[in-house]
Amino acid sequence: MPAVVEVRDLVRVYRSKRKAEEKVALRGVTLTVDDGEILGLLGPNGAGKTTLVKILSTVLLPTSGTAKILDKDVAAAPRAVRENVGVVFGGERGLYPRISARQNLDFWAALYRLDRRTARRRCAELLDRVGLGDRADDAVETFSRGMKQRLHLARGLIHGPRILFFDEPTTGMDPVAAREFRTLVHELRKEGRTVFLTTHDMAEAEALCDRVTLIDHGSLVLDEPTEHIGRYLDTRECVDFSCDDRALLDEVAALPFVEVVEARAGGHRALVRDPAAVAQLLVWLIGRGVLSARRSEPSLEDIYLRLVGTRAMSV
Repeated sequence: MPAVVEVRDLVRVYRSKRKAEEKVALRGVTLTVDDGEILGLLGPNGAGKTTLVKILSTVLLPTSGTAKILDKDVAAAPRAVRENVGVVFGGERGLYPRISARQNLDFWAALYRLDRRTARRRCAELLDRVGLGDRADDAVETFSRGMKQRLHLARGLIHGPRILFFDEPTTGMDPVAAREFRTLVHELRKEGRTVFLTTHDMAEAEALCDRVTLIDHGSLVLDEPTEHIGRYLDTRECVDFSCDDRALLDEVAALPFVEVVEARAGGHRALVRDPAAVAQLLVWLIGRGVLSARRSEPSLEDIYLRLVGTRAMSV
């Protein structure tokens, strides 16, 4: 598939007018995204994710390097780029609370210069699609946070963009709405759209994304298909098990073939250096009365925490 996003040696430096200081937000980032791909853009706060999205959506200019959307340079041809990208924020930014959901979409349709008939049709279709058809004429200030987030989704789609940037799109959504959002993302890809998903939810990224790109300190740390990320850990195998005995956990951690033992939801995970030692660890655990133990693969969360380290705690 052809690339729809091409970034080459992208640098963004913020300069303070009051102080002779510079902050480098992006350090020579090079990245390509194929047509119809779902890309997970990950990284701790302050890593450069938002700066990259702002440049690709023409909100910021790069200090140096190039960024192209559908072969249109974001700096030289911003209007052509804007026609093909949609941005969906997390939270409540970008909505007008005192007017209705339909009026919000009408306003954004007008900004994109849609004719009245097309705008009316798209507003109705999108409100139904995100489950807000029966609240179309209610003031947005009466909506729950999750409903506002769904309206954001509709707003980002109003002009029919080829490429969508989702910034923490499931913020405030309940589990049902979040699941519906994931279904929507897959539908958008079937329609021929490309999706950038900026998220701190590792499970969501792992479930949705074809590829994950991790940015830290303005540089790309990882850019791999989601199914191949396990190679970024020296350990290729994990054992998940249930145990409340502190002394036994210390024994597991002291085993020569175990790299580390981490607390997980509902139990613990042991990262094993040698895949051949998985069976050995399972037998060892069962021999000490641990009846709930199974082999598993390193998750995206494991990779993220290993590569970013304690900076992930700022997320």
